[in-house]
Amino acid sequence: MNLNNLYRLSLRLMVALALVFVVFANASGTEDFLNDESYDDKAVGVKASDPLEPFNRAMFTFNDKVYVWVLDPVATGYSKVLPADIRQCVGNFFYNFGEPIRSVNFLLQGRFRDSGLTLSRFAINSIAGVFGLADPAADEFKIPRKKATFGQTLSVWGVGDGFYLVVPLLGSSTLRDFSGKMVETLATSSYYPWNDEAGTSVAVFSGQVVNDTSLRLGVYEDIKSMSFDPYVAFRNAYFQSRDKATDNVLVPNPNYDVNH
Repeated sequence: MNLNNLYRLSLRLMVALALVFVVFANASGTEDFLNDESYDDKAVGVKASDPLEPFNRAMFTFNDKVYVWVLDPVATGYSKVLPADIRQCVGNFFYNFGEPIRSVNFLLQGRFRDSGLTLSRFAINSIAGVFGLADPAADEFKIPRKKATFGQTLSVWGVGDGFYLVVPLLGSSTLRDFSGKMVETLATSSYYPWNDEAGTSVAVFSGQVVNDTSLRLGVYEDIKSMSFDPYVAFRNAYFQSRDKATDNVLVPNPNYDVNH
């Protein structure tokens, strides 16, 4: 088995494991979106529990060391080599590649207008924006970016968070959101042009992470300084950011807090 086949097999195993996690979470009583009771009123503002806190804290410490010792120095040096405008274009390019997946998620959420607009953004920016390096869809056609993930889609279908989870190298998530991320990773790998070789995929992903980090240098340090317990600060920041990103999301019951 060559490296590329091993990479693809690993992705599929991760997705399968993630889906098992979601089923397990629902079997444990978190949510059953086939049951009418799942559409009853929910308490607003309820966040995912954190039963794995010792493990999560260990992973948080690991991720923190990786950021401080590796990612931040590399991103800082990278930002000094490339101007912000060019780095923003690189960020636009990667964001544009994710638009088809967002469009599908909007469709699965019943947000048909947003699905069409997102697909229009992809077409406009791929052609007029030179493969997404620019964003004429927003600048000229006034079609703003909108976020939609499969984790959000699962929430709309009634799947609960499960529990809070800190993923090595990826950071804060929940059982549901991490499962959704794995499904999206497999989906995008089917059409990314650089997925023929595992080494190339890893290099491109690493470059994307470095570029994204270079555009928000200092934010990590600011969040750490907000609390005597950085772990709690990042956990709260994750949920706050997720809530803000999903205002006006269509859900089965308007009082249900999707937390994504």
